[in-house]
Amino acid sequence: MAKTYWKPGTIIYPLPAVMVSCGETPEEYNIITIAWTGTINSDPPMCYISVRPGRHSYEIIKRTGEFVINLTTEKLAKATDWCGCNSGRKYNKWKEMNLTPAPAKVVKAPIIFESPVNIECRVKNIVELGTHHMFVADVVSVSVDEEYLNEEQAFSFAKAAPLVYSHGHYYGIGKRIGKFGWTVEKKKNKRKK
Repeated sequence: MAKTYWKPGTIIYPLPAVMVSCGETPEEYNIITIAWTGTINSDPPMCYISVRPGRHSYEIIKRTGEFVINLTTEKLAKATDWCGCNSGRKYNKWKEMNLTPAPAKVVKAPIIFESPVNIECRVKNIVELGTHHMFVADVVSVSVDEEYLNEEQAFSFAKAAPLVYSHGHYYGIGKRIGKFGWTVEKKKNKRKK
């Protein structure tokens, strides 16, 4: 098998395509689409988003110290892309995409009501990396739309149809391959009768 070498770049794939909501008052509420986001710690729960300082939401998040990561779905693909291509300086993204700002449980930033999962975050620190600054944040609350829960009250990816991003394109998530630990799981012995 031959390998082709590319210049160093951001090639980790796929990435979650999320809409991040921010702002303290309805007049400044905004949405920014982010693909550079993820979990960085489990106890305490922490995550991050990386944002270019020139983006409208950057100053809002830096000043307020709060934001909400709203997971997206295939149904929200158009809004996800549109909110990433247009500036909140020029548009009210909520009205343009028929999205509903709803009160969060802990932070002042609104949740996107249409999102299946809303992760409320408080900025712990900002790491200036170059083109992007990373907002490292504590997760202070999580809300999940009951429509997307399965019989065990766990989040159902099949029902939500999450949206991911890779190399300039959006994709849905395919079939389940296995669960964590399935390769080392001990087989249950069948009892003989």
